[in-house]
Amino acid sequence: MTEEHAKRGIDFDKPNAARVYDYLIGGKLNYAIDREFAERILEVRPEARDLALLNRRWLRRAVRFGAEQGIRQFLDIGSGMPTVGHVHEVVQAIDPEARVVYVDNEPVAVAHSEIVLKDNDNAEMVQADAEFPDTVLEHPTTERLLDFGKPVMVIMAAFIHFVPDSRNPAGLIAAYLDPLVPGSCLALSSGTFEGQGEEVRRAAEMYRSSGTDVVARSRDELRALVDGFELVPPGIVFTPEWRPDDPGQVGDHPEQASQLALVVRKDQRAG
Repeated sequence: MTEEHAKRGIDFDKPNAARVYDYLIGGKLNYAIDREFAERILEVRPEARDLALLNRRWLRRAVRFGAEQGIRQFLDIGSGMPTVGHVHEVVQAIDPEARVVYVDNEPVAVAHSEIVLKDNDNAEMVQADAEFPDTVLEHPTTERLLDFGKPVMVIMAAFIHFVPDSRNPAGLIAAYLDPLVPGSCLALSSGTFEGQGEEVRRAAEMYRSSGTDVVARSRDELRALVDGFELVPPGIVFTPEWRPDDPGQVGDHPEQASQLALVVRKDQRAG
């Protein structure tokens, strides 16, 4: 490990989920250990690249929905690499003044963001452990870019399945949403075993064996995590089914996406 890698905390001893995802969607911000692990996943799930892209497309539709609701502030938790077509590009195409805070603790994602976002005054990365919401919400960058007196969309795309029940994912979600004003939203996607074959369980076990917790959750379990918040139609569905741009793109087997998606809105009743 080089001195620079050590300084940034880059660990070559195990694959990193953000870098593996980057590799699967065709990115270049990954290392040999990530690529080797991703190739093993592809042996078990040859469609893994397509699934990662389905999640990214859902993310774009979800944040566009938020922007169409008038939201101009976005907090992307566990964002990974801010690559082409990521949140800031989608929402700033609608309103160049829209503001985006990305949050990740992966050093490569943080370093890359410094390059991608250096000329963008309204988007920035916060290096923090997203499981400590206070450090994110009270970070100087977050406080500078986001006005919590106005609606915010919190994004947890393929994030919450890395938070086991023992670390209170419902409490984590509430900690991000409770300070927000009515009209704010949460967009969330998560791996699931619903409608899945044995190969999905094998892939999840491979992540666990590599040192990354993965908890696949059902619709009922995800609904429980956002109890008290208004579920936006069409509810909790597989990612291709969530407000597709073209219904023909859903396909005959949307469950093959292996990830469920939802958006909830904080209304007046939720406080």
